[in-house]
Amino acid sequence: MIGRGCRREGRPEADALNVGSLETGTLDVGGQTKGVETLLGDPKSAILKLSAPMVVSMLLLSLYNIVDAFWVAGLGSDALAAIGFVFPFYFISLGIANGLGVGGGSAISRRIGAKDKTGAESVAQHTMVIMAVAAVVFTFSLYLSSDRLFVLLGAGSAAPLAAEYAKVIFAGTIFILFANIAYAILRGEGDAKRAMYAMGGASLINIILDPIFIYTFDWGIKGAAWATVLSIAFSSAVMFRWMVIKKDTYVSLNAHIFSRDGDIAREILQVGVPASFEFVSIALMGIVINFIIVAVSSTDGVAICSVGMRVVNIGMTPLIAMSTAVISVSGAAFGAKAFEKIEVAHLYSVKTGLLVALLLSGATYFFAPQIAAIFSYSDASASLAPEIITFLHVMCFFYPAIPLGIFAAAVFQGVGRGKTALAISVLRTVVFNILLVTLFAIGLGWGLPGVWWGMVAGNLLGDAVGYIWVRIYVGNLLRGAAF
Repeated sequence: MIGRGCRREGRPEADALNVGSLETGTLDVGGQTKGVETLLGDPKSAILKLSAPMVVSMLLLSLYNIVDAFWVAGLGSDALAAIGFVFPFYFISLGIANGLGVGGGSAISRRIGAKDKTGAESVAQHTMVIMAVAAVVFTFSLYLSSDRLFVLLGAGSAAPLAAEYAKVIFAGTIFILFANIAYAILRGEGDAKRAMYAMGGASLINIILDPIFIYTFDWGIKGAAWATVLSIAFSSAVMFRWMVIKKDTYVSLNAHIFSRDGDIAREILQVGVPASFEFVSIALMGIVINFIIVAVSSTDGVAICSVGMRVVNIGMTPLIAMSTAVISVSGAAFGAKAFEKIEVAHLYSVKTGLLVALLLSGATYFFAPQIAAIFSYSDASASLAPEIITFLHVMCFFYPAIPLGIFAAAVFQGVGRGKTALAISVLRTVVFNILLVTLFAIGLGWGLPGVWWGMVAGNLLGDAVGYIWVRIYVGNLLRGAAF
């Protein structure tokens, strides 16, 4: 088995793990799950095996985003702009979920590396309790302010539609948080296949419900929001059954044996809060950039950015999937003090990621006109096509820099250095991105294209800093100078 191949002298055997198989719910020969075997094995193999299911599930999720925008485009450019104004706040809720998921998942991976199953389950339970508190605060604060919020943000004629869409999304925050944290817990234990099934199922349901709710039921933009919330609720119910009722995952949840531990909560938050703020910083960047877009163009520019970034997010899917694998692999290696595996995981992911990014750049450039046509099929949105093409052509230069930064952050999150990962993200988004977008769009008078080029340049600088930072850190780990 893969797990036996990485046994370290003086440590308990991985065979001591008494957990169920991910595939069947029964014990395998060594008494450990297939996911744990993968996680503790060869880093290159682990990244590929953990990434593949995540690529499939995230592609389905990205496909839902494209289909969602396709149906909303039929409602006109104001509807597309409305989603663009809501997205930063939706992204904040995803950020909270992702942050807690990364904090909990990396702590779970480190305990798996140290052969501590009980500790891993305690981390999962604490993560869910923190999530419940965050859901209550986020839901009520934003739901009650929706009607005024988008007027203040300059949404103009799109403000009523944005509020209508946002209220449903904000009301479903509990499902968004639970689902994304459960995904992270499953990935943290090496069970990427189950995360794929849950995410893929939610995406397919969303794709089916979108046209029914938007047009058949004539709910308009509110229908798109309901499709999103109900599909995520379905995914949450499936994972709740696996982790709470059946308990056939490596990490199960049991409220009856929960015992509050301040040290565990602090460990989760030490990585989780900075990881959440990474998403918050990206969301704040989105809000500021929307302001700049409206200043140099109009709300149509927000619609173009909203549509274009959905396409870019599809392109980023393989890289994001690999980064989640790098978090788990780095965490397990750090817990086992196998620092050489962190080195292998990082360099392998960067090399593979650069190849993927270059292929994505070429595909995006050549197929930009066809992609733009998908979102400009109606009379109300036809005028957006030329600018969408321009956006996609500029974003071809965005992809190659991503592997430098995303895998640096993944390594730091995996080893528990969430603040460092946050610093990289803040430099890329809040500092470099906003600074260069403002310089190019307003200072140099480039207008809307200046916004796109500023985003590319800002990410390139931030990602380069992240790469240099992680190489220094990993080098220190191997020399015994960093802990």
